[in-house]
Amino acid sequence: MKKKIGLYAVFLVALCFFMLYRLDAYIMKPGSAYDVSKFVTVANNHSDEAGSMSLMTVAMQQATPFSYLWAKTQKYEKIMDIKQVRNPLEDDEEYNVRQLKLMSDSQFNAKYVAFQRAGLEAKIHFNGVFVLNVLDGGASDGFLKAGDEITKVDGTEITNQQMLVELLSKKQLGDKVTIQFLRDKKEQQETIALKEIPQAEEKRAGLGITYAESKSIETNPSVTMKTEDIGGPSAGLMFTLEILNQLLDEDLTKGYAVAGTGEMLIDGSVGRIGGIDYKIIAADRDGMEIFFAPDDEISPEMKAKYPELESNYATAVKTAKEIGTKMKIVPVKTVDDAIAYLKQLAPK
Repeated sequence: MKKKIGLYAVFLVALCFFMLYRLDAYIMKPGSAYDVSKFVTVANNHSDEAGSMSLMTVAMQQATPFSYLWAKTQKYEKIMDIKQVRNPLEDDEEYNVRQLKLMSDSQFNAKYVAFQRAGLEAKIHFNGVFVLNVLDGGASDGFLKAGDEITKVDGTEITNQQMLVELLSKKQLGDKVTIQFLRDKKEQQETIALKEIPQAEEKRAGLGITYAESKSIETNPSVTMKTEDIGGPSAGLMFTLEILNQLLDEDLTKGYAVAGTGEMLIDGSVGRIGGIDYKIIAADRDGMEIFFAPDDEISPEMKAKYPELESNYATAVKTAKEIGTKMKIVPVKTVDDAIAYLKQLAPK
């Protein structure tokens, strides 16, 4: 009896390990289409959409031994090494913070470009320097953390990212600097002794952080965006089109189910994203009729380094043909390409 109980216990432990133990790998698979109007609201909008604008997602999960082996048998599930997903210098929390920052920047660019295309003004405010991650063993280790926004150094207000670089460049190893920052919208202050930056190519004193500008945009009419559960920059194009559609009197959807993907850059160009093949599959499954795909250019240098690399649009067309979808795949280099395509469509 005791032997049976022992074997049963060993079986349960092995099963738990097989199902729950997290490997240093992720699994990517098709996600879903989400109506952007559920996330974006322009005050006093003119939108009475006969169709819909949808952003596309991929599903990402950290692999377990079971899900890893299962993914090996599935055509549309991709196993990715953790280094392909996460910066080796960041932990899980810092990875999530970076994804949310990419989404925040995507929203900023979407508002800016949409208002520009609508002929409306928008005011830009610099909020500070956003901490993306804190290097282990660096000067800020234990003082700052990902998500903090540095607003002042030694009492001097930071009005652009370059200011932080210039203020710190005058310092030596061991010098102490007083950093004022926002954490969870609360002002805090720390005095930090500068150290050699870990893993830096050249030896110099610094805070030991990676960072980016934190900016906000003020618009009239105001735009409310609720995207707490979405990370990354790939919804930028569809955010821009949805904002513009709510600003304009005309309905850009013309009654169609419109989907797409692509990072929205500040100059209106559409940037390359990952997982477009899985987004095509998800869009077809969710009944989308039109799909905007970034028509990015692969430089000769990149092609030489990665011979198999192709544009997002090329991958999208190949996947669409493979699954036999009737969905129209439309290449876009800029947001203007997408707007022009929608405007020439006959109403459904």
